[in-house]
Amino acid sequence: MNQRAHPHSTTLTAVPPHLYGRWRRDPVLTLGTALMRAWFPAWRPLSPLRPTPAGDGITRVRIVGREVVAHDENVVALTLAAADGEELPSWHAGAHIDVLLPSGRMREYSLCGDPADRGRYRIAVRRIPDGGGGSVEVHDALRVGDILPIKGPRNAFPFAVPGHGSPAGRIRFVAAGIGITPILPMLTVAERFGLDWSMIYTGRTADSIPFLDEVERFGDRITIRTDDAHGLPTTAELLGPVPERNADLAVYCCGPVPMLESLRRYLADRSDIELHYERFSPPPVVNGSPFTVTLASTGERVDVAADESALAAIRRVRPSVPYSCQQGFCGTCKVRTLSGEVDHRDNILTEPEREAGIMLTCVSRSAGGDLTLDL
Repeated sequence: MNQRAHPHSTTLTAVPPHLYGRWRRDPVLTLGTALMRAWFPAWRPLSPLRPTPAGDGITRVRIVGREVVAHDENVVALTLAAADGEELPSWHAGAHIDVLLPSGRMREYSLCGDPADRGRYRIAVRRIPDGGGGSVEVHDALRVGDILPIKGPRNAFPFAVPGHGSPAGRIRFVAAGIGITPILPMLTVAERFGLDWSMIYTGRTADSIPFLDEVERFGDRITIRTDDAHGLPTTAELLGPVPERNADLAVYCCGPVPMLESLRRYLADRSDIELHYERFSPPPVVNGSPFTVTLASTGERVDVAADESALAAIRRVRPSVPYSCQQGFCGTCKVRTLSGEVDHRDNILTEPEREAGIMLTCVSRSAGGDLTLDL
């Protein structure tokens, strides 16, 4: 339950009775209450509350390394260090950072270094020529020595270590192409903890697979499979040998939506197998209906199809509209609704924000009728 929307309302105006009914008021709690009533007024002048400076959540980092990590040269890895030379905020495997690019774009990139290294972050970016422009900017505009503001780290894909958050005894990692980036730190942690794990790593061709040389150090724990040599893998091949019951398995997958959806359907009835996944592309729209969005500043009317997001439709007429994750958890595309009812499908807005008309255009839609947005 959202505590901001549902504040705690229980009041306690009297000391409760003794547990075993010997006294009308518990003597220990009565004494403690009397001491606290005397202590806090006396201590308050000696220790006044002082406002803490409000931070913007931004860390400035310097690019200290740049390396091409795929043989087709379409993936570049950047190594980042704090611009002030201090330690960077700690993080755990599966985390990502928001990179604020010089153009004003904000993009999310998984951290793919070692979580134990507080001095360096590493991200990897595949060039997508027909994407939103962020990857092209990283490839063409960023150089060693440049300083960038970042936010985070945040983690929407946490790695639950068996025995330390997961009951599973074995781990299966599934990565496709650039989906290796959040998986790489998990491999490091799995090795560090001595876990029982295996992995399949797929891609279109061997030249397109990033960090191929780096993962080869794990030997036969990792199976490399390329579509041009072996064809598209089946779901059974992605999972490897799995018993019919009591699999005692946790699966961590990052890749294209069809791969994730096939695993979800395949494992829907397997309560003995944990499935954890992260997608880099927008989720498919489920049970969508067409509607129209009006941009209040210009009066433009934008039709949103039943199978597309409001964000995708808005970007056709406003390519510069801010966005990042496209999955409803970063909040970059947050906008105020001036009229219309919203079907909220995000993971982060509070109930007061929703009541105030705030929506995330990347996942939320109209609940019926048209919407007017403060854009």
